[in-house]
Amino acid sequence: MRLSIVLGPHGQVQDLRDGTVAVEGCELEFADVKRMPDAYREMARRQPYDICEMAPTSYLMAKAAGAPITALPIPMTRRFRHAGVRTRPGSGIGHPKDLEGRRVGVRAYAVTAAVWTRGIYAEEYGLDLGKVTWLTQEEENVPGTTLPPNVQRVESLADLADRGELDAAFAGLAGADLGDELIPDAREREREWFQRTGVYPLHGVIVIREELCHLAQALFEAFTRAKENYLARAATTSEDLRYRALGELVGDPLPYGLKQNATSLAALVRYAHRQGLIPGEPPIERVFLEEDR
Repeated sequence: MRLSIVLGPHGQVQDLRDGTVAVEGCELEFADVKRMPDAYREMARRQPYDICEMAPTSYLMAKAAGAPITALPIPMTRRFRHAGVRTRPGSGIGHPKDLEGRRVGVRAYAVTAAVWTRGIYAEEYGLDLGKVTWLTQEEENVPGTTLPPNVQRVESLADLADRGELDAAFAGLAGADLGDELIPDAREREREWFQRTGVYPLHGVIVIREELCHLAQALFEAFTRAKENYLARAATTSEDLRYRALGELVGDPLPYGLKQNATSLAALVRYAHRQGLIPGEPPIERVFLEEDR
């Protein structure tokens, strides 16, 4: 069986790309895309690929809207998200709660990194998300998405930043990066938060078309073998120092499986619901396939 697949350039899938690890009974045909967010959008809207990495928030939204896709509990990247919001010099913002009444730029409201950060700021720092004006410049991946009334689409966040009309913005926006990190001691706060909650933010899950659910176990086994090979290489080389550093805190820096990710997946579902992106908080077993191990 030939399966079309789109994956980001992650070290843990390199062995799948070059054929070192195969999916039993399948031949993977890799498709190239210019930007992974474009693949997320296409998978949410018309499912042109058999297998696709997808932003987990976009997946939850697409699933809730009836898209015929299902995700495997195979997160592709992990990163803590206390950091990543920068403030305008002279804004007087020194604490997440100070964002209330301010204008904050983000590429799109449902970007998973922003969902994580907003959720953390709300639960850990008492930020009322409804009192922030969230300014976006890109369309959401799931068509027909109804966003909270305090989300506004603008032409260019960079132009607003140039005019001093952005109080804060998520890092990485072209031309709209501002001043200092909102939480300067984010690394210490992240360590304490993980040790207390067990939540390890995930980005990118593997999504398949529903008619291929019978291949879930074979895919899980292949992805796991490729990851184990990668981690073995990374342990003795400089292939990915970031995951080696994360491993000192979390153990396995790239845990796969529903049980291993239950706490983190449940937190993301909770955040997505509370931020108005999905209508309820479905049990994770209803939206992620459990591997048969």
